[in-house]
Amino acid sequence: MPLTLKLIQSHPRKLTVLTSQYAVIGLPLKLATVITLASFAIVFLYKRTNKYSGLQNQPRSTYSGPYRGISNPESRAVYFGIPVFSYEELQQATNNFDQARELGEGSFGTVYYANLQDGREVAVKRLYERNYWPVESFNNEIQILTCMRNKYFVSLYGCTSRHSRELLLVYEYVPNGTLSCHLHGDKAKHRILPWHVRMRIAIDTASALTYLHASDIIHRDVKSSNILIDNNFCVKVADFGLSRLFPNDVTHVSTAPKGTPGYVDPDYRMCYQLTTKSDVYSFGVVLVELISSMPAVDMSRDRDEIKLANLAVRRIQRRAFCELIDPSLGFQSDDKLKRMIVSVAELAFQCLQGDNELRPSMSEVLEVLQRIESENDEPASFEGIEIHGARVPQSYTRPPLPNMKLQRHHQTL
Repeated sequence: MPLTLKLIQSHPRKLTVLTSQYAVIGLPLKLATVITLASFAIVFLYKRTNKYSGLQNQPRSTYSGPYRGISNPESRAVYFGIPVFSYEELQQATNNFDQARELGEGSFGTVYYANLQDGREVAVKRLYERNYWPVESFNNEIQILTCMRNKYFVSLYGCTSRHSRELLLVYEYVPNGTLSCHLHGDKAKHRILPWHVRMRIAIDTASALTYLHASDIIHRDVKSSNILIDNNFCVKVADFGLSRLFPNDVTHVSTAPKGTPGYVDPDYRMCYQLTTKSDVYSFGVVLVELISSMPAVDMSRDRDEIKLANLAVRRIQRRAFCELIDPSLGFQSDDKLKRMIVSVAELAFQCLQGDNELRPSMSEVLEVLQRIESENDEPASFEGIEIHGARVPQSYTRPPLPNMKLQRHHQTL
């Protein structure tokens, strides 16, 4: 018989006591084990619940554009170095986008005068609709104006996030209106811009565009209403919503023509090939506005001259400057002034060539304007230029490239 069985048979009472003792000792061990397991379960469930709760609190939408990778743009104080405003703040600043505060309209939105809570006067652009083009315009404005620093560009103070009710951009407020207003708008009724001011505006605008082209960017919407004027009549070029990157290793960018009627390069409109010379053409229209005080488009003119560019080309071809130049400038009584204005008209003639290969570059345009202002300009030769089938006799020599060194600051658009 085994020893264990003998012990059980010989000492049954001791076995009962021993079993009772083990039962008493095992009870706390079982309770401790249950409590420990329960604790682990509670901790596990708590962490898991918090994890899913945190995921649910995060934005569920994903999007592309400059805010990619930012889970909640409005929680950030700045973006690309500029503040992110809430829609409600800008709504209040514009008095609920009061029509009386409208400053004008850009390519993709209406601009309003606004007062921020910190007392600053600003201009707020309210984009029309949230479709492809306004969103691209929104992106372009932010990327260009936060990466390009130039005293002739309007400053961007901030924007709303892509999650806001509407896309809004906040700019510095330029109080003296646009060049268009001063030439043939409300301000023209009260004060005529003297020639030396117009000349300075032309040079400042050409400087801005030269800098832009040197940074591989085409503005694509150069016009007098996008040239803002401050109280000192200094230029601030605005509205970069249509701008495009122009890599220096290509000859053109193929894209559907965009821009404002009366300013769009006819070569670009016909061939769908955007180049820096497209801006040159538009600037040529601005030059004609400066010397004539006429709008770029006027339906009251003869059909063939509704576009100011067509009118100017015909007058300059016939050398009928008296029919083009604003008589209020007094050029007929001042031979020196007349030579300067005629030189600018002839430069505009170069810019308005139908074939973009015949147009000068913006840096060349800037150099000629600076020579004219310094009164060291030699009469330009326009011999051999063909416009709409008409040819000016003999040969044409383009001015030399200026020696300009400009820093490039841009990001891919």
